[in-house]
Amino acid sequence: MRLILREEVDHLGRRGDIVNVARGYARNFLLPKRLAMEVTDDNLRIIDKERKVYEAKLAKERSAAEELAKVISSVELSFIRKAHDDGDELYGSVSPSDIGEALELKGLKIEKRKIAISSPIKSVGEYTVSVKLHPDVIASFPVTVSKDIQSEDKDTTENEV
Repeated sequence: MRLILREEVDHLGRRGDIVNVARGYARNFLLPKRLAMEVTDDNLRIIDKERKVYEAKLAKERSAAEELAKVISSVELSFIRKAHDDGDELYGSVSPSDIGEALELKGLKIEKRKIAISSPIKSVGEYTVSVKLHPDVIASFPVTVSKDIQSEDKDTTENEV
């Protein structure tokens, strides 16, 4: 089914693009959420008008996103997590929501869906995390995950008693 996108949809396209999608995806997701509309002459004219307004708005947002990207690039986050005794494997993980909460504590409110890590961080080490602030602006910053040393000390003292 051919549709015109009204909003940017991940892994599909940008606003104003004409895409082919499965009928079920269109009927159950894109059309009810008003993310797309059918391809007709009237809809093409409507989208053309919306696109002009959207591009002006996007230009303003881009400059704000670039300034926020500079601030985010200077941030360094550190997490201390419990890890296995015999290796660097964590008991839990560091997820995008953990990173979002840590950024919020530093005064930066970022939606967790904009934080891009391929999979949750499950081992000790240094990682680079990206944040997609705008379709054309991506900021990266370092995240360090280290082992919780205090929990290891408690384990050894408990075993000795």
